[in-house]
Amino acid sequence: MSTRKSRPARTGPTGPQAPPLDVDALIDDPTVGIIVCCGSGGVGKTTTSAALALRAAERGRKVVVLTIDPAKRLAQSMGIDELDNTPRPVSGLKDGEGGSLDAMMLDMKRTFDEVVESQASPEKAKQILENPFYVALSSSFAGTQEYMAMEKLGQLRADARKDGTYDLIVVDTPPSRSALDFLDAPERLSSFLDGRFIKLMLAPAKGPLKLVGAGFGLITGALTKILGAQVLRDLQTFVAAIDTVFGGFRQRATATYRLLQDHETAFLVVAAPEPDALREAAYFVDRLSADQMPLAGLIVNRAAPSPSGDLSADEAMAAAERLRRNDPTSVTAGLLRLHADQTRLVERERLLRARFATSHPQVPTAVVPALATDVHDLDGLRRVGDLLASGSE
Repeated sequence: MSTRKSRPARTGPTGPQAPPLDVDALIDDPTVGIIVCCGSGGVGKTTTSAALALRAAERGRKVVVLTIDPAKRLAQSMGIDELDNTPRPVSGLKDGEGGSLDAMMLDMKRTFDEVVESQASPEKAKQILENPFYVALSSSFAGTQEYMAMEKLGQLRADARKDGTYDLIVVDTPPSRSALDFLDAPERLSSFLDGRFIKLMLAPAKGPLKLVGAGFGLITGALTKILGAQVLRDLQTFVAAIDTVFGGFRQRATATYRLLQDHETAFLVVAAPEPDALREAAYFVDRLSADQMPLAGLIVNRAAPSPSGDLSADEAMAAAERLRRNDPTSVTAGLLRLHADQTRLVERERLLRARFATSHPQVPTAVVPALATDVHDLDGLRRVGDLLASGSE
């Protein structure tokens, strides 16, 4: 695994501290053409992706951000009524640097349709698109969303190279149970469509296959009873029709996978300051290393802000107890207890990050404190971008 401009880990009061992540250096680097934000669900990937894209655009990059978030928060924060499979310009950028920002949301089925239409003749494409099995596969098959996210990334990058529309693509990865499913999805979908059983089911009964004809007839007979004759015919028709275009699926998936391994791509792992989220982040880092994906760093979102003052948690609780004994209704005692609770939370989160740094000492890290309100406009995204850029401890 490679990291960009990493510095040695430091030591703090709770143990090792990660080297700082220089977000501005990352988004300003003209050799970085793709930033992929990955992480478990609910850690703020969508907001992070949008904030990075906005900051990069306002620093002069020509950016498109691709989200796969079904909640459509990205559209709302960017002032766009609705996002779809077509990049749409975001207005309201600060002038002066010459950058631009487009945003889009993955339409899984439409992307699949576009692939079929680009690879097949009009007659063959119509046959595939109207097939009931294809409709089900393109809408809800496990892994299709992740596959199509990579497909759309490949399309965007190919178009950008051809016409120079964008020089940076920011990708918000799917909200899967495992946020790195999109790395495996092309192979899973390819293996399904290219599986031995399906090939056997469609193969002509000649040559060596004559030897298994009787046994295979029993299998298809059983499937007909389970699925119904029409469903089985739909499946056979679909696989026979898509066979002529399937080679393009695998080739583009392989090309996009190699693109993710290229030096122009940078992965950012996004996490929350919680044990489960940081364990998942550690898994992502290890997986990226195993797959030789270029890691830029870790972003820890929604960290507890440090309380003002120099009182430790124990000192604050002791003072609160003394005040409570003299005045059970003391407001100051309550505030001191809140200070103690907040201080302990901050210390706990620092310890969690120190444990991560111990096992991954070379991963640059930015820590972003929790905001008091939700992000719902460009100013909110700018605030997040500022915190990302100054988020090293």
